Amino acid sequence: MLSPHTIRLAFALADEASAPAIAELRMATARDLTARFGRGHWSGEASERGVLAGMRQSKVWVARKGKEVVATFRMSTTKPWAIDKAYFAKSSHPLYLTDMAVRPDLQGQGIGRRCLNRAVQYAAEWPADAIRLDAYDAEAGAGEFYAKCGFREVGRVTYRGVPLTYYERLIP
Repeated sequence: MLSPHTIRLAFALADEASAPAIAELRMATARDLTARFGRGHWSGEASERGVLAGMRQSKVWVARKGKEVVATFRMSTTKPWAIDKAYFAKSSHPLYLTDMAVRPDLQGQGIGRRCLNRAVQYAAEWPADAIRLDAYDAEAGAGEFYAKCGFREVGRVTYRGVPLTYYERLIP
């Protein structure tokens, strides 16, 4: 395994020109999860149109290796449909992290951790006092990864038939 800092990354807010690459990255990640764990809620299709809609509603970040988009995540002040605020700490300015994806062949090399570190840095600058997210409570879910990156589990729910685990990281 490479050192987390072996791969040089440049982080930036995504622009409209990045939408096709972000959609393809998210689709590649969904195909990889489906191949490894079977069909599930993680098998959904991403589209350029959906990515552009996400950009209008929130801030979408990309990590580039050279000119290639190799990771992405989205941060918003708007609560996603599956989040129940009752499980989280009292917060006046939470951000919600969604749509995180790392190119499948580059996973396990520290890129996801670096994305989360950037998300925390951006949240502090926003300013926000917490980052909240959900992960599938299934073998294909990333809950263990979020816990290793300093997010704490705050609840488990089934929302519209989807088992989820909620995670939170407070921003000092």
